[in-house]
Amino acid sequence: MDEQQIKQIELGIKNGVDVTIYAKKEFDWEQMEQIRWGLEKGSDVTLYAKKEFDFPQMGQIRWGLEEGLDVSIYAKPELSRARMREIRHRLLREKE
Repeated sequence: MDEQQIKQIELGIKNGVDVTIYAKKEFDWEQMEQIRWGLEKGSDVTLYAKKEFDFPQMGQIRWGLEEGLDVSIYAKPELSRARMREIRHRLLREKE
């Protein structure tokens, strides 16, 4: 693990989250950060804590969870971050 990955693990420990979910070599530090942020918000990170998602995709899923959306509609590794964002924004408009 590199210095940035270790920093994310230390921050998770400091903030009282279960770092075992993301303290894995397969996640880069930015993916770890997205997972940590989700854990800190109390989100179900199992929906996106997968190496198949890059960190921008993870962010779109995390934001959708925080907004109370059904992210299963777009939490698919084959969708680009931009496509995920379009779907998330559409779901937000429909929710209003």
